[in-house]
Amino acid sequence: MELTFRQIDQNDNVVLADLIRKVFREFGIDQPGTVYTDPTTDHLFELFSTPNSIYWVAEEYGKIIGGCGIYPTDGLPSGCAELVKLYLLPESRGKGIGLALMQKSIASAIDFGFKQIYLESLPELSKAVNMYEKAGFRHISEPLGNSGHFACNIRMLIDLQSN
Repeated sequence: MELTFRQIDQNDNVVLADLIRKVFREFGIDQPGTVYTDPTTDHLFELFSTPNSIYWVAEEYGKIIGGCGIYPTDGLPSGCAELVKLYLLPESRGKGIGLALMQKSIASAIDFGFKQIYLESLPELSKAVNMYEKAGFRHISEPLGNSGHFACNIRMLIDLQSN
């Protein structure tokens, strides 16, 4: 498997937006209040030009198969960033690629000096939620920050150890 990880580039916007929306349709979660209708989904390169943010892209044989990022979402507590937009094509799941993307994103958050990472998800994405739990994320009851993703009813948080 020829797998590479790299940071997002402007030419990735259309491919990544299509990939993300394909995943949302696959799981039947293509609804308002999610990334599906979020206008920033079409402009990820620009979004991740924000200081202290990064988006990692996974490619297999030159084809984008997924991505994941860290973003300092407005309204989060000081020292907290959000793990965002972790999506993979169906044929790329179950191979550890999502875990690698999440780990790269967490390492980036530590490099940026964040002390906590927050995330939002949906019950339909249970395999991802299980991965987050195994990584040490804990469920919290209330949303943090102003993501605008009001339909996401799973919220999780992890405290980072800087090694």
